[in-house]
Amino acid sequence: MVPRVQLPPEIQLAQRLAGNEQVTRDRAVRKLRKYIVARTQRAAGGFTHDELLKVWKGLFYCMWMQDKPLLQEELGRTISQLIHAFQTTEAQHLFLQTFWQTMIREWMGIDRLRLDKFYMLMRMVLNESLQTLKMRGWEERQMEQLLDLLTTEILHPDSGAPSGVKSHFIEIFLEELAKVGSRELTADQNLRLIDPFCTIAAQTQDPVVLNNVTRGIFEAIVEQAPLAIEDLLNELGEEEASEGAEQERAARSEEPYGKPEGSFCGTELDVGEEQAGDDEDSASAVLQFDYEAVANRLFEAASRQSTPSHNRKRLYKVVRKLQDLAAGLFPEDDVPERAYRSLREGRRATRTEKRRPRSRLQDETGPHGREGVCGDPSSGPERTRQGTRADPAAPQEQPRGRARRGARKRRRPRAGARKQVPGCQGPEEKKQRTRESEK
Repeated sequence: MVPRVQLPPEIQLAQRLAGNEQVTRDRAVRKLRKYIVARTQRAAGGFTHDELLKVWKGLFYCMWMQDKPLLQEELGRTISQLIHAFQTTEAQHLFLQTFWQTMIREWMGIDRLRLDKFYMLMRMVLNESLQTLKMRGWEERQMEQLLDLLTTEILHPDSGAPSGVKSHFIEIFLEELAKVGSRELTADQNLRLIDPFCTIAAQTQDPVVLNNVTRGIFEAIVEQAPLAIEDLLNELGEEEASEGAEQERAARSEEPYGKPEGSFCGTELDVGEEQAGDDEDSASAVLQFDYEAVANRLFEAASRQSTPSHNRKRLYKVVRKLQDLAAGLFPEDDVPERAYRSLREGRRATRTEKRRPRSRLQDETGPHGREGVCGDPSSGPERTRQGTRADPAAPQEQPRGRARRGARKRRRPRAGARKQVPGCQGPEEKKQRTRESEK
């Protein structure tokens, strides 16, 4: 009897992660987390590169087998949070590296019905990787290691990443960075975090990558500039309001009959205001940038001799926009709506009055809507001759389309309309006077 070969635990977990039953997959995910914690706590523990590739292959097919959007979102959050089970920074980076390598290797085999769940998984993994930086206080060395990893595995031309992976990563980078660090990151740190995109935009030979980086990173910064300034002003206003509230509380504490500080009404208002503030912050998270510093860095990368001319021309346009922002010049379309709402409404009303079309019937009948009314006698002999020589008994050519219906409506009131206006003579009166004069 041949003895049964014992498989490594990574392969066993990968097989269970890719099982057909959801209960088996859920148990395998929980066991994998415990296994990662137990193994990385050892002094000589840790995972090798090949072992983590096997683990990620199992996690990839675990997400592949999961149906229903809510369950997919829950599973993606659970998988992405496995990074926090690793106890060292090197192990976390190796976990991220093998994840992106797995996505690049398996990307071409994903059908279009399963793309959304893996787009979501990439977004969640990027968010959790930025959370690890936030937990370590955004250290410079940690930031450099993560940026080097992402550049090498995704953005670099030799990485072999498909265009779908690159495009989605560029699209979500600023969004996830704003969600995680919009409150803590400074303008210098944000410039450091987008520095690899400046280098890639200047060196890439792929026009798709150049377009994605320009639109997803630099033009997004330009578009969010008014919101960023508005957010900064709101923060300054909140700081001033908090200082004023502290002074008011100090003044009330000195009064003998002041309201107690922990009163019921005050507590309810504070909780409501705090919840509203949290909702607004999560909905409008915007990064702060020094636009002049970003323009200088981008100009430095674009002005190198090795930069292709097409890249240089495209990047110089963005540099001009950033320089305008640094000088305080905002495009009208990007100014916040509250800043120019009244001006816009006034312009809209003026343009409506100018563009209002004059009807053809009004031009023909005059300002009062009646045809045949005599106007200025100095209007010329042509109109008088045309009006007096018209014979109603003579056959006339019928016009086509709308003019035909309009002519039928205007034939009958001609004589009556001309009789009502003093100083004007109809064709019947002129004929009668001509006969009397002949007699």
